[in-house]
Amino acid sequence: MWTICMLFFQVLLLAGYVYSHAYVRLRIPARRHLHIALLALAAATLPLAASTAWKPAGGEDPTWRILALLATSVGLPYFVLSTTGPLVQAWYARSHEGAAPYRLFALSNLGSMLALVSYPLAVEPLLALGTQAAVWSAGFVLFALACAALAWRSKGAEAQPLAGGESSKPGPGLQALWAGLACCASVLLLAFTGHMTLNIAAIPFLWVLPLALYLLSFVLCFEASGWYRRWLFVPLLGAGLAGVCVTLTHSNPSIWTLIPLYSATLFAACMVCHGELARSKPHPQHLTGFYLMLALGGAAGGVLVGLVAPNVFEDLYELPIGMLALSLLVIAALLRDRASLLHGRFRIAARIAFVALTAALALALYRTYAENSADTRVTSRNFYGVLNVRDSGEGPDAMRMLSHGTIVHGKQFLEPERRDWPTSYYGRTSGVGLALLAARERGPLRVGVVGLGAGTLAAYGRTGDVFRFYDINSGVVELARSEFTFLEDSAAKVEVALGDARLSLEREPPRNFDVLALDAFSSDAIPVHLLTVEAFKTYLRHLKPGGVLAVHISNRYLDLVPVVQQAGRRLSLEVRRVESDDDDEAGVYRSDWMLLSASPAPFEGELLKEAAERIDAVPRVRLWTDDYSDLYRILK
Repeated sequence: MWTICMLFFQVLLLAGYVYSHAYVRLRIPARRHLHIALLALAAATLPLAASTAWKPAGGEDPTWRILALLATSVGLPYFVLSTTGPLVQAWYARSHEGAAPYRLFALSNLGSMLALVSYPLAVEPLLALGTQAAVWSAGFVLFALACAALAWRSKGAEAQPLAGGESSKPGPGLQALWAGLACCASVLLLAFTGHMTLNIAAIPFLWVLPLALYLLSFVLCFEASGWYRRWLFVPLLGAGLAGVCVTLTHSNPSIWTLIPLYSATLFAACMVCHGELARSKPHPQHLTGFYLMLALGGAAGGVLVGLVAPNVFEDLYELPIGMLALSLLVIAALLRDRASLLHGRFRIAARIAFVALTAALALALYRTYAENSADTRVTSRNFYGVLNVRDSGEGPDAMRMLSHGTIVHGKQFLEPERRDWPTSYYGRTSGVGLALLAARERGPLRVGVVGLGAGTLAAYGRTGDVFRFYDINSGVVELARSEFTFLEDSAAKVEVALGDARLSLEREPPRNFDVLALDAFSSDAIPVHLLTVEAFKTYLRHLKPGGVLAVHISNRYLDLVPVVQQAGRRLSLEVRRVESDDDDEAGVYRSDWMLLSASPAPFEGELLKEAAERIDAVPRVRLWTDDYSDLYRILK
């Protein structure tokens, strides 16, 4: 989702820069009037609102639907915003002799970075989505008025030639280098974000960090004095790339190693890419063409990672490709600069060293990915990420595991006598296990499960039961059926509904579930829309009287207890918590579940009376709704 949103804004930024370049180059008399009309048209589309017509209908790839939603909701206002930077800088350069317009580019990125960082810390916790949209829309109207006034006043500046006279147009080789450097920085931004999401945690704060470093590098490189120094950042980049290669060969490096290393390497890479761009920036006469190449490269990087890679690669190969491409671009940039060490006294040795290091990097990356795939049974990639199926252990302890990065979504014993054991987070002493066993005392079960995984909960099925699973990822459904036997072996009638679980439940008639299990939160990327009070009302509609809603809240970084508790309090539900220990022999992990019911009766039986703990503490967070959520306050 993050990558596709980034792709949208990168492509629309390119469109805005094309417009700006044409505006400056084409001497159309009425262009000021055209731009003012465009500002007015964009303001007329406010306030920002996302139409419900773009809700997905099923389990289709949502890429194009997301892009269409963004285009219809924020497309025109963002397009107008994207034209502003190059146009204002061009006007500024013509109206202020000897001015440094590129510094405005640094200030623009500084503003973007501050907004990015402040949103999760200040804006999201304080303002509901509707209020945010209203405030932003009011700010845009003020911006449009100021920009229209500036466009009207720019009439004299547009006709005024730049100080210094005509300058030679940058050649195609230099323009290609600009686009290549921008593309490489974009690819590495998205690739490192993807790897941090996969190998550390898919939490929004780890999406913000790489983008903040990316923007910061623009600020530092295009500031008037410029902070980029080749002698410092090129060696730092080399050391960082070597470190990344080392961590890729280890199956589970510490997050305290990965976060600093990935962040430092990405920052060094962006400093090199954007520093070389700043060193080669043209005379302000060609300013809009320069920005056009930057936007073209950035959009190309977004397309490669967001659209091409998921449909071509089975794994996250864009990271090694980006690393190798950057190494080659650094060599190309140094070769173009007659003052670089590749043209100095030791130029032969320097060139051999750079080529040798690039070749060594390529070999190391190839061996790393070859070794990592040796013990993998199946690798599958789609819009939702990379899934791996691996076999581990020997003899009676041999198991098959389904994982997404460091998150295990299910595992099964391969030994026939034990392959129907409920494992991982779903053991018989887990909250959901106890809820199912307690409900069975009343007869055949009707069970709903949000989140299929390997289909482990189907192991509880008996003749006469109905187990209905909901999952948004077609790749998970395919692997659960082809690589695991929980669904096939279950004595229950098993149904699988492909698509967003909440939307599916909203469209379906009441299912009268004895137990509805929400298991979409064991990953660190929790779907917030499944935890709002409106979502809980939908779940209750599908429970029979005395039915139990079981919410899996095991999570390394987020404390979901107060969120679920607050929703339960608002809906006058009985709320209990069940924590269970791990059991290596049974293949069971430690798990944390919350059980909710409109009646106290389910918790009065023998199985749940002792294990289910009442929660009396007052929740410390606001009620989550479709209009408000705050991940920052539930960080552990």
